[in-house]
Amino acid sequence: MIVVSVCTGKSNHQTDHKLEFLRHSNSFGIRKKQNYLYAYTSPKSREKDTMTCVKNNFESSKKRKVQDTHKLDIIKSKSMGEEDILVCSKRTTELPFRKGLEANKCLTALKKKRILEDAILINNLEDDKVYVPSKTYSRSKARKMDDVKDTASRRCHQCMKKERAAYVPCTKCRKMYCMWCIRKWYSNLSIEDIAQECPFCQKNCNCNVCLSSRGMIKTSNKCIRDDEKVQYLQYTINLLLPFIQRVCEEQSQELEIEAKIQGKSRSEIEISQIPCENERIYCDHCATSFTDLYRSCPKCSIEICLNCCKEIRNGSISPRSELKFQYVNRGYDYMHGGDPLPVSCDLRTSKGHREIFTKWSANSDGSIRCAPKEMGGCGGSVLELKRLFPNGWISDLEAKARNMLKTYCKTEQATLQKEATSSCNSMIRAAFRDGTNDNNLYCPLSSDLINEGLFLFQKHWTKGEPIIVRDVLNQGTGLSWEPMVTWRALCENVVPGISSNMLEVTAIDCLASCEVEINTRTFFKGYTQGRTYRNLWPEMLKLKDWPPSHKFEDLLPRHYDEFIRCLPFQEYSDPRAGILNLAVKLPPHVLKPDLGPKTYIAYGIKEELGRGDSVTKLHCDMSDAVNILTHTAEVTLTDEQNCVISKLKKAHIAQDEKEHCARERVDECLNEGPWKDHREQEDNKCPVDINGKIFPNDMPTISRETTETGGALWDIFRREDTDMLEAYLRKHSKEFRHTYCSPVEQVVHPIHDQSFYLTLEHKKKLKEEFGVEPWTFEQKLGEAVFIPAGCPHQVRNLKSCTKVAADFVSPENVHMCLHLTEEFRRLPKNHKAREDKLEIKKMIVYAVDHAVKELEALVRCS
Repeated sequence: MIVVSVCTGKSNHQTDHKLEFLRHSNSFGIRKKQNYLYAYTSPKSREKDTMTCVKNNFESSKKRKVQDTHKLDIIKSKSMGEEDILVCSKRTTELPFRKGLEANKCLTALKKKRILEDAILINNLEDDKVYVPSKTYSRSKARKMDDVKDTASRRCHQCMKKERAAYVPCTKCRKMYCMWCIRKWYSNLSIEDIAQECPFCQKNCNCNVCLSSRGMIKTSNKCIRDDEKVQYLQYTINLLLPFIQRVCEEQSQELEIEAKIQGKSRSEIEISQIPCENERIYCDHCATSFTDLYRSCPKCSIEICLNCCKEIRNGSISPRSELKFQYVNRGYDYMHGGDPLPVSCDLRTSKGHREIFTKWSANSDGSIRCAPKEMGGCGGSVLELKRLFPNGWISDLEAKARNMLKTYCKTEQATLQKEATSSCNSMIRAAFRDGTNDNNLYCPLSSDLINEGLFLFQKHWTKGEPIIVRDVLNQGTGLSWEPMVTWRALCENVVPGISSNMLEVTAIDCLASCEVEINTRTFFKGYTQGRTYRNLWPEMLKLKDWPPSHKFEDLLPRHYDEFIRCLPFQEYSDPRAGILNLAVKLPPHVLKPDLGPKTYIAYGIKEELGRGDSVTKLHCDMSDAVNILTHTAEVTLTDEQNCVISKLKKAHIAQDEKEHCARERVDECLNEGPWKDHREQEDNKCPVDINGKIFPNDMPTISRETTETGGALWDIFRREDTDMLEAYLRKHSKEFRHTYCSPVEQVVHPIHDQSFYLTLEHKKKLKEEFGVEPWTFEQKLGEAVFIPAGCPHQVRNLKSCTKVAADFVSPENVHMCLHLTEEFRRLPKNHKAREDKLEIKKMIVYAVDHAVKELEALVRCS
């Protein structure tokens, strides 16, 4: 075995840190070279030594002796059967010319012998090499050798193997990491770094044991004082009070109707309470969750919310048709600009909604009968009023919150009234809109947030502006976010039904917009090296919501802690203890929404392909979100690929024009109007009416060129531009392609369908026709992007990216959460965005209750 000492201390004559490596000669004896001192020396010469090497063969105990010539003799083993080949080499070296042999023949034989011996020697040494850090000024040589023996008996902390080539022990904890693991899992650390402080001491060890551990690091980066808590709680109550008052008004109106139906006063009516723990109860018509009061049929299972009851009474209830449209796979060649495969008549007609709505009205006294049989009800019984909370609990809570704000000192706007100005270096220009002052975005460094606090964040957040925080990974311990590290952790953490399926993953093919099964290792190889179709067109794959479970904290506990630690503005974003995150106020017995965190792993290249780009299509999240780019890998296209891409893009354009002309001719036949060329139609632009405002289609063309560097390209639209954005998408929907690269044939909701991605060309047309421009910026490695609820946004990956995102609910954006909930409830029954997973009204009630109790406790203690 070879033990190499890495000097990390200062000698008596030298002050520089030195790291020296073993070099062995091709002959049996090891020659002395400059700056390399071999074998065991006396303590008197230690001030001259910077390195000590001890050679031991096959881990057997052998005597060592240092000669004046600095050669190392290996004594013959007691067991002749186990005699080392190096001993034979010693005898050969001592007698190079035996009697009766010519000198040249002896030299040739010796040379061949040494080549063989050197190969065996190298293999044996590499199996037993240990790097031992030592401090020459404070340790005796005997102590050094004891540490060498103790260290050599250990195994690699990462892989738990003893047979590795070389080991580097830590000077702090004396754990050892083999060179193979260092090269594979800690390529960013040098040997000297690990010797001084190993990954375990740095809290970023990614061995299987550490990745399965939780609570190893401190996740909170700020301690909130009691006076700050009082301000935050009053701030929360002040913002939420109008919404809980609205809930009380809705319930009061329903109670008045119920009293009229029963012919009693409100105080006399009795409403039965239904226990609801760890489950969600939804409206059977609009899929909205119940806050408290709802109506239920005593004979069948039909249950409807108060909003639907109100719509039934005033005759405005709309049908919830079932979405039946289905895209057709026209073949591989069609997706790349070729001719489509023949399609059966059955598939061509599988589009549209299936109307199943029958008239549903209320009685004259306000009572409502069960839904007709065509809608799943019995159509006979009168719906009865039920409740989830105790009688009068929400109204009492509202009164208590209102009185508390009046009684205690008014600091509800304290966190916003303080003057806060953004420095020039913390703002970036992300848009070039005329006549507005919101083109710049707040973009601070994570290290500056300690001084700036929440004031600047709230200043921009209340306006509905995105926020970018740079270098957030510097706040962590440096734990690796490489996909192979997280995959290894998932394979080790045994979770029923999940870990056993880690050999394959379900990825999304961005060209066909459909799911594909792929070997996990093959997927991650493509993440770093890229993948192509058989025609060399780049194949873009992505994993969404990975790992495939809401148990991120259980599957990746160490990465979960690292993510929380890196989160900026933890008062809002912390999914476990954010004091201004309403989602964490739900009590234990209430089923909580899945707000993440989730990992998104996707391929990406710099060039915009137009088809099959690695994108997250335009959508709008129901809640606020924060997204951190944790890892990137750049894939470079070859010259041959670039040539193929250029040719295929021309084929795509020709296919687009051909299909557009065909659609125009069909419209001509249906409308009996003259057909015009697409270019002529573009010249004859008609004004568009949106919410009573006329927008001409003669806006100037954008001439600004954007340079695309970084990991991901973001486009985030303002809330006030949503209506015009929807109008543009409806007008140009046929120009977009979705599943199987088929043109978008049906639009239920332009944003919630998630069928559109606006390329650079479409963003130019949107600016020209409607004057709408998003905030556009590149997310770099280690940057966190905060997206306010209600802001439509899309993302394109410029590199292979690993992002980790989590949702949260801030009190400033509750009104947008309610607005989106209302939009979702009007979608078709089987629409993927329809379900009310957030339960925002229930969240408001529990958040106010929690804030009132906490505030009362703090006031009593003070």
